[in-house]
Amino acid sequence: MVIVLKKSITDVEKNSLITFLKDKGYKIKEIHGQEETVLGAVGLGSLDKVEVEMRPGVSKVFPISKPYKFASREFKAQDTVFDVGPITIGGDRIISVAGPCAIESREQIFTIAELLKKSGAVILRGGAFKPRTSPYSFQGLGEEGLVYLREAGDAFGMPVMTEIVSTNDVALFDKYVDIVQIGARNMQNFELLKAVGSLGKPVLLKRGISATIQEWLMAAEYLIASGTDKIILCERGIRTYETETRNTLDLSAIPVLKRLTHLPVFVDPSHGTGRRDSVMPMTLAAVSGGAHGVVVEVHHEPENAMSDGPQSLYPEQFEKLMRDIEVLAPVVRKEVARLSTSFTEIPKVSAERTSDLVQVAFQGESGAYSEVALYRTFDKAKYVSMPCKGFKDVFDAVLSGTAEYGILPVENSLAGSVHSNYDLIIQYPDVHITAENSIRIEHSLIGSQDSSIDKIKKVYSHPQALSQSSKFLETLGDVELIPYSDTSGSVKFISQKNDPSLAAIAGEHSAVLWNMKVLKINIENNPRNYTRFVVIQRGVPKVEADTTKASLVFAVDDQPGALLEALNVFKQYDFNMKKLESRPIAGSPWQYMFYADIDIAGKTTTVDGFLQDLANKTADLRLLGCYKSKN
Repeated sequence: MVIVLKKSITDVEKNSLITFLKDKGYKIKEIHGQEETVLGAVGLGSLDKVEVEMRPGVSKVFPISKPYKFASREFKAQDTVFDVGPITIGGDRIISVAGPCAIESREQIFTIAELLKKSGAVILRGGAFKPRTSPYSFQGLGEEGLVYLREAGDAFGMPVMTEIVSTNDVALFDKYVDIVQIGARNMQNFELLKAVGSLGKPVLLKRGISATIQEWLMAAEYLIASGTDKIILCERGIRTYETETRNTLDLSAIPVLKRLTHLPVFVDPSHGTGRRDSVMPMTLAAVSGGAHGVVVEVHHEPENAMSDGPQSLYPEQFEKLMRDIEVLAPVVRKEVARLSTSFTEIPKVSAERTSDLVQVAFQGESGAYSEVALYRTFDKAKYVSMPCKGFKDVFDAVLSGTAEYGILPVENSLAGSVHSNYDLIIQYPDVHITAENSIRIEHSLIGSQDSSIDKIKKVYSHPQALSQSSKFLETLGDVELIPYSDTSGSVKFISQKNDPSLAAIAGEHSAVLWNMKVLKINIENNPRNYTRFVVIQRGVPKVEADTTKASLVFAVDDQPGALLEALNVFKQYDFNMKKLESRPIAGSPWQYMFYADIDIAGKTTTVDGFLQDLANKTADLRLLGCYKSKN
């Protein structure tokens, strides 16, 4: 049964209720939803629901009709979402799991892992124990393979997944593996399910070759009842009369499962088809069907693979597949999960400087306006800036944990929104806005110590700074304007040239930083020039009592009045909209999403209800962050 608790229930009342149910022979799971907390009670006991409804703190009691209790939508209406290392599984993400069928050597798994990381895979898979139809086939390297897999995963920052075939190996998998795979042959090995479930680790449960969906979900119920609710259901093909493919990949199971269960659903088109030329189109079909992830076999030399070579993609095929998924993802209103491209590509500050300080990533060179905003937002005694080459590098640094926070410009009072950063926030669903601040932008003309305004022939700076200083620049006559990646970086560049005919536009602080000379201050066209910065952090947005602002993005159906109906929800909840802007949806020509900022100060208790009602009026909705605004 599902027991809905009153918001006013006390800890004493809840603990008394749980003790009462356990004494009656029930197993209990507690679920915290956006608007209510529920208890799931499953067991062989016979208990009248009225007897439970009469307990203090109980609001309602609903029976669960499905034989799979904890795995059913009746028990938990919201999708299950959970973290595996730096990756979040479930929700609006598409997870790419890839690797060889079998781990053949340390060199082999390292070679493939590096290729996969560069192409965009986020979880590394590979078989260490291989259950094969023939006793004479390669059976895997065993624990040696687990060691190689773990080392490769750590080297490239990827969680690892592999299949377990015996209860005797549970301790080994607990030591080496992030996601335990239960293969099709073991889907109904109930002793193995109970042993793996007791670990509490994430589990990928493949569908048995002749299993019905209900039998599959009952296997998941074994795992949940034994101790883990971090379960991925993986469709990998079932046996039918067809002989042209290895199995029949049942993609119709995806929408059925999403209706019946809250658990995320992956698809394995490699085993589902058994043919390399079928894997790519069926992967895209799985994504189109709503799968939360795909499991694909990749080998750098498939013709020499010791297992399943004919169904393994070449690295270049996998790279193309990832690009195709990225194009398709916006069409199905999902985002492709990402890791940072390479740990070595993210700039790192010296250990002496950061030993007791929290790193905050920003785009640009030291002295950039983003760094100024950073130190007006964070205490310099506790936090240290971490320069990154591009805005995407800031996201990668936060996602990988190299930096705890990132700071980004999102809007200028004169030039408008920084659309590239809004788009990146959408592309990184595991990152959210946690604060904001605005600073005044005061541009100065900066040159070498022996320079003067009359000597200037070339001026370097960010295109926006050049535009915002256009009136002053016109007074310089025939001067060449040269765009640069960031303002402070342009000062650093000319400082290395030691040429009095070169100048840059940046803040005064950059001149001090690079030992240059300020030739003229406050050269911006409009003194009311402010840039709004947001702080990003890895995790899920939370509505706290003291938050004052929320940012969200939504899309509506292409029909008359759809936007009006959505906007009426804002009015219904009396939320003052501070910003509303439309942006094209990537991959969907002439379709748009809407960014909105709302004032929630003093109204945080109504935000959950607002989001639920807005979700009912929109085709897609995502909360980007709830935070305290310093503006």
